Order: sequence, then C-alpha cells, then structure tokens
Amino acid sequence: MFKNTVILGAGAAGMMCAAHSGGDCLVIDHAKSPGEKIRISGGGRCNFTNLDTTPENYLSQNPHFCKSAMARYTQWDFISLVDRHGIAWHEKTLGQLFCDGSAKQIVALLVQELQQAGAELWLQTSVGEVRLEGGRYHLTLLREGKPHQVSCNNLVLATGGKSIPKMGATGLAYDLAQQFGLNLIETRAGLVPFTFPEGRFAALAGTALPTRLSNPRASFDEALLFTHRGLSGPSVLQLSSYWREGEAISVNLIPQVDLFNALRDQRQLQGRRALTTELARHLPGRLVEFLATEFQITDRLADQSDAALQALCDQLANWQLIPGGSEGYRTAEVTLGGIDTDALSSKTMQAKARPGLFAIGEAVDVTGWLGGYNFQWAWASGHAAGQAIASRV
Repeated sequence: MFKNTVILGAGAAGMMCAAHSGGDCLVIDHAKSPGEKIRISGGGRCNFTNLDTTPENYLSQNPHFCKSAMARYTQWDFISLVDRHGIAWHEKTLGQLFCDGSAKQIVALLVQELQQAGAELWLQTSVGEVRLEGGRYHLTLLREGKPHQVSCNNLVLATGGKSIPKMGATGLAYDLAQQFGLNLIETRAGLVPFTFPEGRFAALAGTALPTRLSNPRASFDEALLFTHRGLSGPSVLQLSSYWREGEAISVNLIPQVDLFNALRDQRQLQGRRALTTELARHLPGRLVEFLATEFQITDRLADQSDAALQALCDQLANWQLIPGGSEGYRTAEVTLGGIDTDALSSKTMQAKARPGLFAIGEAVDVTGWLGGYNFQWAWASGHAAGQAIASRV
C-alpha cells in the first residue's frame, strides 16, 4: 500500500500534522485510543495551551529553534480552533487554559480535523522494519495480527519521548532518527518530582505551600508539595528540568512574607509567645514542627535578638537541599533532549539530510515549562510539518 505520508504517533503533534498534511495520510499508533497523554493531562481537562507562551518558556540546545514554528502557529490560533469546535474553556493561574469539560474534547477535535483532511487512523498497530529505498520510506506494520507493507514519500516521527512508559512510551523516534543519521541530544526526565533518601519528608506528606525554588539556572514561584518520596508540586516540576543529579536546590519557604519584621513586631506585642507558635501563623503547623528540629528553633520570641531572627529568616528563605534523584520517566511529564534540532529545518521540521523525514513534538529537543507549553509546541511543530508536507512536490 502507498500513502503520501505516514505519521508514527497519534498524539497531539501527530494528529495536528495529519490535519494539515493535505490528505493521503496514514497515522498509526500502538494504543487502543488516540491521544492518550492528552486524555490524562490537566487532571482530565487538558491544559491545552498558555496565554503567555514565548520562546523563553522552552529548553533546547538551540533556544532559537522553536521561534519559527511558534510564530506561524500561536496559542491564539489553537484557541480559535477550540472555539470553532464549541469547546468551552477557562483560564487558571499563570495563563493556563483548560477545558471546562473533558480532555477527550481535544482528542475528538483532533480526530475530526484529521479525518476531514482525508487522513486515515490505524490504532493498535506496531512498527517493524523501516527502511529507505528508491527515495521512499518502506514500513512493515503489524495490525490486528496481520503484517502490512506500506510505503510513503513522507515519514513523520511523532511518537514522543520516554516519559510515562506504562502508557507505552518508547524510544522508537530516537531509534529511527539514529537509523537515518540524525544526531540525538542526551535524554532525561523532565517536569518530574524529586526523591530523597530514607523518607526524609514522609512526616510532611500532603503538606503544601507557596515557595520559590531556584538553582543557578532558574527560579520558579509556585506551590511545593511534600510527599512520602520527596518533593513535588509545580515549583518542583518546573525546576527539575533545570536540575542535574547531585546539585543542591534552594527552597524559599517565605517568598511572599516579610517574616523578619512580622516576628520583630510580635516580639514587642507577644514576647512570651513561643517562636514556633508565631511561625505557625505563617507556615503550615506540621512544617513548623519539622523545621523546629531541622533548624533547632526553640525559646520564646522575647529571647530572640534581631540577629537571631534574621538568621532564622535567612534559613527559611534559603533552605539548601540536595535531592537524591528524581522519580524518572515513570512519572515525568516530558522527556528533555531528543532529536538534535541542528538536524532539522526550523521552518518545516524536515531533516536537512533526509528529504521526506520529519520529526515533531516531544521527540525533538524542545521542551516546554509546565502549564500548557508542551501542547503548544506540539500544535506548532505539527502544523509546521503538515504545511510543509502539503506543499512538498
């Protein structure tokens, strides 16, 4: 069987590409349903883009690579598409947009768009041999227990990265990229919780508070959540993409509070009050109990000099922690690294040295922050490749 285009992966980027590739397109996926990562995203409501999307919200060896595709298909373009399909949405914190209803609405939108474009969708289909011969790509596919031979002019790698392997994530895109001579940037888990040895924060599991997490490369003001295994929450997930094993992170537990002046004022008014009692007015009680041991917090407010209060506030604003590791691909929302952007055209997502070979979405070394940015990259890169395929002679 011949198809002009075969897209490997019926995720966000793959289906978006199919919707713009000009028809005569086959999208294949190993899963029973398309868009599985879309379906579970955003607590089942899909954080489908972010109002404040800019290239600065992305990590890549080449920070300029994403600019072209994202300038030609913006968050406003996808919002317009969502509106045309009558999907109600709302804005949460930091420009994040979610469906009012279900993430399944975004999946249905994409399936409808690709079908209207004339693309065909094969699910529960696995990929065997892939080879380039006579200027065409030839694939051996296994569908419902039967082998199928398919050839195409355009082959699109849209199978994502290694994150969440229980959903079937593999390194297929990376394997095929290397097979056809494309370089890879080291991959690692991103947007992932930190782990600590010996259940260090188990007593605090479930405690959350606003924080500022930082290292020399990045800083994020969002919530932190203590877990049985370590640290999670938006600030942790964000910083994890900028963290390397063995490095310390700085946790500011009081980013929104002028604690020094608050403690000094209360020392005048309530000097006999325990310092821990006063701290519990600004921080969760269980956390104060933990910190009382961690920082040896004792005595009454009246017993604290200005220097002692300042020293305590400095500790709370710059708590140095060294994670033992991360939870890895098992729970990571994204994969950092991937197919080297130097091997691709930033305008078309086509491999420079392999005409007809495209790579899009998470498989490429472009990774966004938490908050809808990775979906916007999927829409933009899928759109860029689809448009290029539609116009390719």
